[in-house]
Amino acid sequence: MSTTYSFTTTLNVPYETAIEQTTAALKKEGFGILTEIDVKETLKKKLDVDFQRYIILGACNPPLAYQALQAEPEIGLLLPCNVIVYEAGPDSSVVSIVDPLTMLGIVDNEALSSVAEEARTRLTRVLEDLAHS
Repeated sequence: MSTTYSFTTTLNVPYETAIEQTTAALKKEGFGILTEIDVKETLKKKLDVDFQRYIILGACNPPLAYQALQAEPEIGLLLPCNVIVYEAGPDSSVVSIVDPLTMLGIVDNEALSSVAEEARTRLTRVLEDLAHS
């Protein structure tokens, strides 16, 4: 399933396993996790509301980030690539990855096209790897 700004797959694994598998698949494609935002915990702490288990992972591929920053210093506003994992049921989790072409496409700089294409190719492989594991 895909929206206009992301690629999404549903995994038949528990939430914690989905996070582990997603992190490993990203690493295989050269992405590390720079940030982790536990949305459930944050909403409980800040608003005292209950929310499903949901994490935002800030994924970065340093060589691609460097190329993008060389082409457009302000591109840091759109980095890192966000990946979300949330619990859809007891043994079901959703993984969604932002489409770099959409994110970097809002900047009018042709030099970013190849970086966005490469990031998209790698992130698409991450999702394919997850869907087949």
